[in-house]
Amino acid sequence: MKMSAGSSNSNKNSNRNGNNNNNAVSQKNDNKKFAKEIKSLVLWASPMKTLKYASLEVIYLLQTNLSRLLHRRAQLTALLIVICSTAVAIYTPGQHQILVQYLKHKGIFVIYWLGLGILSSVGLGTGLHTFLLYLGPHIASVTLAAYECSSLNFPEPPYPNEILCPDENGTAELIVPSLWSIMTKVRYEAFLWGAGTALGELPPYFMAKAARLSGNNTEELENLQELEKLQKRKEKGEKLNLFDKGKLMMEDIVERVGFFGILLCASIPNPLFDLAGITCGHFLVPFWKFFGATLIGKAVIKMHIQKIFVIISFNESLVDKFIDILALIPMVGVRLQKPFKGFFETQKQRLHRNSHKQSINSSDGNLLASLFEYFVFAMICYFLTSIVNTFAQSYCKRMRKLQDSNYSLHAASNKKQT
Repeated sequence: MKMSAGSSNSNKNSNRNGNNNNNAVSQKNDNKKFAKEIKSLVLWASPMKTLKYASLEVIYLLQTNLSRLLHRRAQLTALLIVICSTAVAIYTPGQHQILVQYLKHKGIFVIYWLGLGILSSVGLGTGLHTFLLYLGPHIASVTLAAYECSSLNFPEPPYPNEILCPDENGTAELIVPSLWSIMTKVRYEAFLWGAGTALGELPPYFMAKAARLSGNNTEELENLQELEKLQKRKEKGEKLNLFDKGKLMMEDIVERVGFFGILLCASIPNPLFDLAGITCGHFLVPFWKFFGATLIGKAVIKMHIQKIFVIISFNESLVDKFIDILALIPMVGVRLQKPFKGFFETQKQRLHRNSHKQSINSSDGNLLASLFEYFVFAMICYFLTSIVNTFAQSYCKRMRKLQDSNYSLHAASNKKQT
């Protein structure tokens, strides 16, 4: 009898182990299928399904945020009072309209560059590379104009929307533009853009911090689990690629050095900085310690490095040398040189059209400008497409988590009944 009881217990244990192994295998297969489904949920593979899921996710986000706002009546009342007061001040005639117009002009300027910075790093889709598309060309235009006009006193308006040389009537002060003077001219745009990129790094920090405080597992914590797996692989002596090594190094710097580690990571072009925000949020790093280091690094140190690079690259002598070097390329050198030379000549003519009323017509320059416009348009379209894909994939992941939680609750209730 004892032997039969022991054999029955061993059979039960073996059955349990077999069931656990089968469950683990089926779970892995389900995860693989779900990962494939997520990857296929893009506009170019399944457009109708992606648009449907993205729309449902947008509706869910709007409903959730609206309900949160309605539950905060004090903040909602204050917001409505501010909006109504602003509308009354804008549309009521009086002497205060001078101040209103000034604030409106400066407000649009601040919102524009801050918004471009936020779009560059907020994590929507692939992120819009607004430095490459907007701030970098603006700094380059100011640099070229400074050397061509021998002045930085561009008439306002239309500056900064459009750059024109001062009137050439002998009253304009001609200078030899220096690196520091050009950096000073674009300091506000550059600082606001950098501050916007710092603001865009806050969502991962807040989400990871909220998850840690509430004890919930979110997508942000999946990144931490991935870092733990990479650390185990490193301890086992497995080879890691350069990207994985960068992840581990950045987490180690942020965790060990603290404020100065965050400052270092924010002061260089770093596509992995989202992990710094997640790590700081998970380990409950104080907000001002994280944001202060990020703001100084991105809006001050990094922006000065980027400004210096663009200004030096578009120095008048270097641009002329670049155009001359293009002609040395075999077979296509002359053909490449012609549109670039025409483009820069057209830009110089545009700078002087305030005093010379000549018409500007250069098909060579227009070709290069048109190509850049098409490039900007393509980048914006790709950015919007990636946002739609991200919303659709977020909806799919949320539904999967909801199904898993419902299944676990159902299984727990069945165990209690048995």
